[in-house]
Amino acid sequence: MNLRKLADKQNIFLLLLLVMVIAGKLIPYQESYHQIFNLEQFIDWGIAGIFLLYGLKLNLKEVLKDVSNWKLHLLVQAGTFILFPALVLVFYPIFKDSPYLQSWLSVYFLACLPSTVSSSVVMVSIAKGNVTSAIFNASISGLIGIIMTPLLMGFFLNAQAAENHQAEIIQQLLLKVLLPIILGILLNPIFKNWVTKYSKIIAEFDRLIILLIVYESFSKAFIENIFSTVPSLVFVVITLAAVALFFIVYEILKRISLRLGFSREDVITTTFCGSKKSLVHGSLFVMILGIPEEQKVLFLLPIMIYHSFQLFYVSALANKIAKSKI
Repeated sequence: MNLRKLADKQNIFLLLLLVMVIAGKLIPYQESYHQIFNLEQFIDWGIAGIFLLYGLKLNLKEVLKDVSNWKLHLLVQAGTFILFPALVLVFYPIFKDSPYLQSWLSVYFLACLPSTVSSSVVMVSIAKGNVTSAIFNASISGLIGIIMTPLLMGFFLNAQAAENHQAEIIQQLLLKVLLPIILGILLNPIFKNWVTKYSKIIAEFDRLIILLIVYESFSKAFIENIFSTVPSLVFVVITLAAVALFFIVYEILKRISLRLGFSREDVITTTFCGSKKSLVHGSLFVMILGIPEEQKVLFLLPIMIYHSFQLFYVSALANKIAKSKI
């Protein structure tokens, strides 16, 4: 696999995300279009399909080969699901009684997401880190996130969940996330060769669903003029918060891994995997967790900003690290 080409594909994907936002403004998807093509229904099936394919791709035997490197794995997952949310929770008392609570919650949602899979492995490989451990952590993070992200968000979405029928939200998680993944893992031995053969097409399907989610969400936002209710300062603060989160987490994980005596390769893997967030999971959970329609774009913004930044900056950082010492 040509890792440089894969990194370039990620950059093209970022441009397509921007195109979807512009398309949402210029040619928004109207409810009347359902008669021709029901986009919402297609996205619903697509979400289940992504998690089914995730289970099919997940070779547990290969992943568990690296379980002995437990200190690294523990640190990466602690960074992803403890350090990230804790850094945002510190600011909760400031925002809890303010009109900016939803903006804070959107950044907290970003902090609760699992690590991304493909770009973590690609960047670690470019930087000459421990690729085996990167694969382990990226895979395990996605599985842990299925439980941890709804759990961490549940503390703040309970009131909304009551309005949106909490039982229905749990049902959505079971039918669209857990069941497809379990089914995929069970079918992995049968379809392993098929998944390997068509891995490129599968990756493109993942991206297609994310692009459609972004297009649909921004279409509704522009139709309902939601952006007029969000001050420009909020966008600036969200951007700064997302970028600051990356640097703080990256530096903390780097210092801890060096103090623990990790090898150069393991330090690279810890910092790269522990500081990543998944746009795939973020886009899917926005649709599943009962977040009100008028707030979905606000929740998507930090993820898109973070995803764009981590790809552009970390790809440059990976090349720099590959040519020098940490």
